[in-house]
Amino acid sequence: MLMNGSKYRESLKKMRPNVYKWGKLIEDVTTHPATKLHVDSVAHSYDMAFDETKKAIYTNKSHLSGETVHRWNALCRTVEDQVGNADMKRTQYRVSGTCQGATCAGWTGLNVLHAVTYEMDQELGTSYHERVQNYFRHVEDNALALAGAITDAKGNRALKPSQQANKDLNLHVKEVREDGVIIRGYKIQICGVAASHEIIVVPGMGYKESEKDFCFAAAIPRDAEGLTCIETRRPSDNRDEEEGWDAPKVGNITQSYLIFEDVFVPNERIFMNGEYQYSGKIIANFAAIYRAAIGACVAGQGDVMCGAAIGMARANGLSQKTFQDKLNQMAINNEITYGLGLGAMLKGKQHPSGLFVPNPLLAHVNKTQVGSLPYTTKVIAQDISGGIAETGCIPSYLDFQSEEYGKHLYEALSAATDGESRTRLARLVEWLTVGGGIPGCMHGGGSPDGARLVVRAFTKWEDFVADALRIAGVKGEVAEPVKN
Repeated sequence: MLMNGSKYRESLKKMRPNVYKWGKLIEDVTTHPATKLHVDSVAHSYDMAFDETKKAIYTNKSHLSGETVHRWNALCRTVEDQVGNADMKRTQYRVSGTCQGATCAGWTGLNVLHAVTYEMDQELGTSYHERVQNYFRHVEDNALALAGAITDAKGNRALKPSQQANKDLNLHVKEVREDGVIIRGYKIQICGVAASHEIIVVPGMGYKESEKDFCFAAAIPRDAEGLTCIETRRPSDNRDEEEGWDAPKVGNITQSYLIFEDVFVPNERIFMNGEYQYSGKIIANFAAIYRAAIGACVAGQGDVMCGAAIGMARANGLSQKTFQDKLNQMAINNEITYGLGLGAMLKGKQHPSGLFVPNPLLAHVNKTQVGSLPYTTKVIAQDISGGIAETGCIPSYLDFQSEEYGKHLYEALSAATDGESRTRLARLVEWLTVGGGIPGCMHGGGSPDGARLVVRAFTKWEDFVADALRIAGVKGEVAEPVKN
């Protein structure tokens, strides 16, 4: 089933209000300034399924019915599907300038569960994979937007979840019933929750048997009884939620803290419950898919930064040619992360379940670059744009509307273009480089240090040494020193 943006908004309006910000309940996420922009961005993706020039990017074929569905509702079975995921993300960034969590992490989590539950059923005789297949059809039939809840509050990082003074610091199964389970705990910093219909929860990391209560995966309605969603603040909240032209009117990824207080989950929506030996596989496959695609995300925002920097230069009265070397570097940074992600996909392989998984080594290498190159791009954008964009010294929209002095502010900010146009561009650069437009390059999808550990584990160091010794003609022993 395909759904347009208008019907998507209507479907969100029918949900139980359970999203809060600034201590107040958000009655309608489609109109509240804290959530509206992200909903608008997701609605645009829904509409693109009907656009003749864009629908190939935003749709795919169902592995169940063969019908055309939204791309974020389909299983990624081929390298072309994974490339389609990347291209959709880059295109979405060029529409909104920021991340779109409601068509990303939850969908990735469901894809990963399709593979891991296949293994569980084959090896343990469970029926989880059938549940995932049934849920996939439910997602497709209802054109759902899915958030993905991975990160737990964790507590003291030196202790395991079972050792924490407060067990709720990690989402866990509190009680098992004949028809389902009761869960409690906190998932935090979860993208796109307010714009989602449902939430895919998975374990926060790979666990051993002592932590099996925390090895839980399921699909939970965003408005489930007992679930409260708290929207986080952003660095630019003072302007993003201000009426007027002072902030980009699309985008603005939202993030939530999820408080699960005795939430009931029926059996048919449970995809893992205590099978600790498979929890690490969920994380490994998720990271491979997510970190291959995130290079396209930051490239898409980099594209917008290139455009914003050129716009600011021209508004200041300067030619693009003046900054061409710097702009070239911005473009190079964008294509490095995008290309590395494509390389991970090209070198990936298909899981026996049908899911196509990118190469983990290249995917994690990509994450290390995503944790650095976009920040260089942001600095260059600020450099080209000048102090008005980098320092944040822009009066409020209300000051610009003042009958007493507003016209003087417009005059003061005019240059090669009018003051309002120049201020709009400066505000966009500020938003992209130091404000709410920052997509979490450093820690979005996990830390670069974690990615480096995977790179170390997957790199064939001893094979490289053997090749070097053979090429050099070394006959003697060259061994790693034994630790004292």
